[in-house]
Amino acid sequence: MEPFRKHTGKVAPLYRANIDTDQIIPKQFLKRIERTGFGEFLFHDWGRSAEGTPDPSFVLNQSRYSGVSILVAGKNFGCGSSREHAVWALADFGFRAVIAPSFADIFANNCMKNGVLTVPLKEHEAAEIARKASEISDYQLSVDLESCTVEDSQGLAASFHIDEFTRHCLLEGLDEIGLTLQHEADITVYESTHPVPSTWKA
Repeated sequence: MEPFRKHTGKVAPLYRANIDTDQIIPKQFLKRIERTGFGEFLFHDWGRSAEGTPDPSFVLNQSRYSGVSILVAGKNFGCGSSREHAVWALADFGFRAVIAPSFADIFANNCMKNGVLTVPLKEHEAAEIARKASEISDYQLSVDLESCTVEDSQGLAASFHIDEFTRHCLLEGLDEIGLTLQHEADITVYESTHPVPSTWKA
């Protein structure tokens, strides 16, 4: 997993409350067995017309937001189904961080496992970032996980709280497998002293 320390990137505003995982990645795209390839279907139902053509009014279809890597949204982002595919779609599209006043717990946990940082800010701070991203061309933010701060070049400075375990995993790029492999020496010793029986008896 790619470590997250400090990231500066362009911001896309999608400031709606209660954006659920079925909107992030609709159910018809959950048939893939890889973690890649989901980005093109991100927010599919909002970004496409009934005929399947791109809707130019949708924020991520606008050329001014090409290359965005930070998303700012409303409260309770990632609610609904626990599908990890939602995070895979965000990451595959290019997002490294999502800013919102609050997040669904399972979604936030899935983000941590995939190297995407969830940044909980006060509602007025998130709303201000969304306003700037809508009004200022190529608006960028710097998100610093080491200092737990968010800053822009227009004077905004905000801090956020993240639990120390999640912060450690993201800073070091450790998913569940990586955490386990930190104890590889102990695992090897255990396995060498507890041989698997050659036959099993009922």
